[in-house]
Amino acid sequence: MLHPGDWQALALTLRLAAISTLVLLVVGTPLAWWLATTRRRVRPLVDTVVALPLVLPPTVLGFYLLLLLGPTGLIGKTMASLGSGPLVFTFASLVLGSVIYSMPFVVQPLRDAFISVGPEPMEAAATLGAGPWNRFWTVAVPLARRGFLTAASLGFAHTLGEFGVVLMLGGNIPGQTRVVSIAIFDHVEALDYGRAHALAATLLIISFLLLLTVQFLNRKPREAVR
Repeated sequence: MLHPGDWQALALTLRLAAISTLVLLVVGTPLAWWLATTRRRVRPLVDTVVALPLVLPPTVLGFYLLLLLGPTGLIGKTMASLGSGPLVFTFASLVLGSVIYSMPFVVQPLRDAFISVGPEPMEAAATLGAGPWNRFWTVAVPLARRGFLTAASLGFAHTLGEFGVVLMLGGNIPGQTRVVSIAIFDHVEALDYGRAHALAATLLIISFLLLLTVQFLNRKPREAVR
């Protein structure tokens, strides 16, 4: 059984994952489209920067974001000059860190989905008089819908298990920045393995069901063709 504090951490984690995934789709879709279609020489550099969180330790990324968002950092000073409070140790900082850390899990599937669309459907739509914006929304996006499903699911699932980045940026404030991964760590540190197991098992089941649903939805159209 989950304790009230654990339910609170779980609810906060699900809220963080949902908001971060929505932001990632809004930001990542045009970026993925640009990576899939551009021929500019800077594309490999941008692709590398997007993929960097895949190999960078979360604590390293969280540390530099902490410096950037802190009172003496560039963004922190700018926010202070505008009369805003500090970003660190707030839910907003968790969202920002989660978006950056989960970026490759959303952008890369979308990029590959857009590449798989190929130029032919876009060229056919252009010959029918469709403009670039119209071609993107009526041709590219529908044909890449499975890529959107995969990207959203991976982004959501990846955010659920974040630890290093959220700990660096948000600390461990119950009800505000204490997510499931931090709560599990606290239980283990306190040798309360029962609560740690209950919370970890809940997260495991949620992640498994989410990924299983993605596998089922991605395979169903193929099986129908057969």
